[in-house]
Amino acid sequence: MFGSTMDSNSRGNSAAAAQILTPTRFVWPYGGRRVYLSGSFTRWTEHVPMSPIEGCATVFQVICNLTPGYHQYKFFVDGEWRHDEHQPFVTGNGGVVNTILITGPDMVPTGFNPSSSMDVDDFSQRGADPSQESIPRISGADLEMSRHRIAVLLSTRTAYELLPESGKVIALDVNLPVKQAFHILYEQGIPLAPLWDFGKGQFVGVLGPLDFILILRELGTHGSNLTEEELETHTIAAWKEGKAHISRQYDGIGRQYPRPLVQVGPYDNLKDVALKILQNKVAAVPVIYSSVQDGSYPQLLHLASLSGILKCICRYFRHSSSSLPILQQPICSIPLGTWVPRMGESSSKPLATLRPHASLGSALSLLVQAQVSAIPVVDDNDSLIDIYSRSDITALAKDKAYAQIHLDDMTVHQALQLGQEASPPYGMNNGNRCQMCLRSDSLGKVIERLANPGVRRLVIVEAGSKRVEGIISLSDVFRFLLGL
Repeated sequence: MFGSTMDSNSRGNSAAAAQILTPTRFVWPYGGRRVYLSGSFTRWTEHVPMSPIEGCATVFQVICNLTPGYHQYKFFVDGEWRHDEHQPFVTGNGGVVNTILITGPDMVPTGFNPSSSMDVDDFSQRGADPSQESIPRISGADLEMSRHRIAVLLSTRTAYELLPESGKVIALDVNLPVKQAFHILYEQGIPLAPLWDFGKGQFVGVLGPLDFILILRELGTHGSNLTEEELETHTIAAWKEGKAHISRQYDGIGRQYPRPLVQVGPYDNLKDVALKILQNKVAAVPVIYSSVQDGSYPQLLHLASLSGILKCICRYFRHSSSSLPILQQPICSIPLGTWVPRMGESSSKPLATLRPHASLGSALSLLVQAQVSAIPVVDDNDSLIDIYSRSDITALAKDKAYAQIHLDDMTVHQALQLGQEASPPYGMNNGNRCQMCLRSDSLGKVIERLANPGVRRLVIVEAGSKRVEGIISLSDVFRFLLGL
């Protein structure tokens, strides 16, 4: 596939470099079953196997010793030659290849910990703070063109295209005891499930982590009408009926329950699906089909999420990313996500964080009051340690752990440890619970990561120190892309 030009480049580099070698880390973050690296430094004859990062099976890495000089390389993924569009590349006789310039031994990577369960990027060796540099700004015309092209794509694609070739969708009977329902969520490794009412012959709602959080808070409230014993027989339907009072008491929203089920049909376009998710502030919406005009005999096909829609966008524009100029913009240059205000700045929506010694009760209160799905856990230097999300609460369903603890006595650190020890059989987080990025990362790179299964947010950290600078969620990305 590759010609002699690349071989001569490799020989030239070797002759000029003497014996100076620089360990250089190569990363392929886009998944695959078998991934190899080849380049001018292997004379294009050797395929160097790359290994998946521990805790993140979609990201492969390998470290090679390179001589100073100019090198070209490419990835061989599942039998297909690929290049990384987010790294420098050139087009030559051998096709499109990535390029890298090694200037000397002072570029040795530092601080990489291959056993980290967090994100895999080597933050200590990546770019300096872009606030000290000239940050490119996108023109209004390019922004509108990018948004228009995305809107056109989503308006011409339907929810039917989100359905996997094979899979399962779990629904729960409203007459099921609440305790048993959350045990099912835990065992199946899913964060939420639609609710089926046999009496009405229709789907009537969704049960998710927020319900369990509110139930645990109710159990811990003095004078609660719900005891641990009653939780064994207390049905989902009974809980939903009493939820209006608890919700008004705790979150101050005062919504009336039960709300009508937010759902979509298989032929609804993806733009409308995304808007329904955003406007109703839900994690997913059931895709329900009925061949009868009155909607009877409904069939549950799928749970549509923003992650699935984003994956559709990535798949469509993967080989034409230049048609979306907005993807090249660093995230710090666009109004995206929630950021820690800098000195002298004010913020209308402060970023919530937790210390590991904070009580689980305070963490749950913050999740409800701030109306967020996850909160970064930081040390005394505000460096990222972990993240606590709503879905972590289902770990307390195993062995009735919720009945043996007091929310104000258990710390966030202990709760996270309990979650790791009680990992569900199917793995809800899939190793992606704590993904990070830098403020200098492009929007395209952020979108690629968020499109991975199980990833719902990225924590923005400072290079080297991992000090939390902000957070970007799937909802943030879609509000920006759709101009909301």
